Amino acid sequence: MVGEATETEMNECHELDASTAATLIRRGELSSQALVVACLARIDARERELGAWQFLAREQALEQAREADVREARGPLHGVPIAVKDVFDTFDMPTTLGSPIYTNRQPRWDAACVAAARAAGAIPLGKTVTTEFASYHPGKTRNPHDVSRTPGGSSSGSAAAIADFMAPLAFGTQTAASVTRPAAFCGVIGYKATFGELPLSGVRPLAQSLDTLGIFARSVADVALLRDVLLGADPSPLPASTTPPRLGVCRTSSWPLAEPVMRDALQAAVARLLHAGAIVDEIELPDAFCAVTDAQQVIMTYETARNYVFEMTQRPDDLSASFRAICEAGMRIERTTYLDALRRVAEAERMLPDAMRDCDALVTPATRGEAPPIEAGTGDPVMSRMWTALGTPTLALPVPRTGGALPLAVQLVANRHADPRLLEIGAWATVALGRAV
Repeated sequence: MVGEATETEMNECHELDASTAATLIRRGELSSQALVVACLARIDARERELGAWQFLAREQALEQAREADVREARGPLHGVPIAVKDVFDTFDMPTTLGSPIYTNRQPRWDAACVAAARAAGAIPLGKTVTTEFASYHPGKTRNPHDVSRTPGGSSSGSAAAIADFMAPLAFGTQTAASVTRPAAFCGVIGYKATFGELPLSGVRPLAQSLDTLGIFARSVADVALLRDVLLGADPSPLPASTTPPRLGVCRTSSWPLAEPVMRDALQAAVARLLHAGAIVDEIELPDAFCAVTDAQQVIMTYETARNYVFEMTQRPDDLSASFRAICEAGMRIERTTYLDALRRVAEAERMLPDAMRDCDALVTPATRGEAPPIEAGTGDPVMSRMWTALGTPTLALPVPRTGGALPLAVQLVANRHADPRLLEIGAWATVALGRAV
C-alpha cells in the first residue's frame, strides 16, 4: 500500500507516460489513486472546452484505483488509467457508437482489447467521443492546440484526451485514417496495427475488410507496452537500435494533394533522420498502387452500407445526412465493382514486399497539412487510405514545429506483420526528430 504522497504525486503526474507511471506504481512511489485523481482534475479543467469524453466513469475509476493500491500488481498496466473509444463495448459503461440511436446502449461484455487491458491492471476512465459510427460526421471534440480546429476523426476524443494529458493511453480504430489523422492533428503518437493483428471482437464494424485496432500514446514505449498486453505477450522494453534504419521516402500518387506546410515538414523530418544516420532513399511504387486509394473508398462505402441496413431502414431520421449519403452510395455500388476493388488491393499487397525490399520502413506524409477549421469537417483521409487498404502497420510521429505552429506528423509504414520492427524504428526516429521515446 502506498503511504503519504510522494514528490511525484504532488507534481503533474497526469503528464507521465503509461510505462513510467506503471513502474512508479509497482515501486510504491506513486499511487494509482493519485494518478487517477490527477487525470480527473485535468479533465475537469479542460473538458468543457475540448469535449473529449462521451462518458466519464469517475467514481468507478476512483474505486478501482483505491483497490489497486491495496493489492499486489495484477499485470503490467496495474493502476494505470486508459481511455476507450466509444465504439468498443464495455460491460460497465454505455457504448453509444457516436449515434443518438444508441444513447442508452449498455453492453453486457467488454470488447476483447478492453478485457485484456483490464486483466493487465488498467483502469478505464471512460469512453471517448467518436464520430458517428466511426465514420465522418464529427462529434463535439475540439483540437487541444486550437479549439477552432478539428482534432480529426473518427478517434477524435481519444487523440484529444492523450494530447491534453487527460489519460496516458487510449484505444482507437482506423478504417481510412481514423488513428493517423487525429494523432497527427493533435500531436501525439498514433499506431495502426497490421490488419487482423489485434482483436476487434466487441467493436462495432464499419467496413470489415479495413477496420483495424489502433493505439494513441505520448511515447512509442507505451504503444509497445499496450500492444504486448493485447497479444498476451510478456512486455519487454523496445530494443535499442544498434544501426540506423534504412528508410524510403514514399510520396505516393497523393503527393500533389499535400499542402506546402506538409511538404516542408516532410523534407525537414527527412533531413533530421539523415543527420541521425538513417540510410534514406526515394521509393517510387509501381503503377498498380495508384488504384489502391480509390479502391479503398469503394470497399469502405460498399461494406458500410451493408453493415448499417438496420439503421438505414428502421431509424433513418436519427442518422446524419452525410452518413445516409454514404450508405445510399454504397448500395449503388455493384458487387462486381466491389470485387474488382478487392482484387486491385490484393495485387498491390502482393507487390509491396518487393517494392520495399531495400528499406525497413517507408516515410510518408500523415496528412495533407495542419488541422483544418472545425467547420470544415474532420480533414481529408487521403494520405492514409492506401496503407489501411493494404493492411500495413503504420505509426504517426509528430515532427518538431516552432513558433506555436499547429502539429504535423510523418507516417512510418512497414510490411504486414513487421509491427515490432516498425516500433523499434519509431522509437529511434522520435529521438532523431527531437522527441522523447
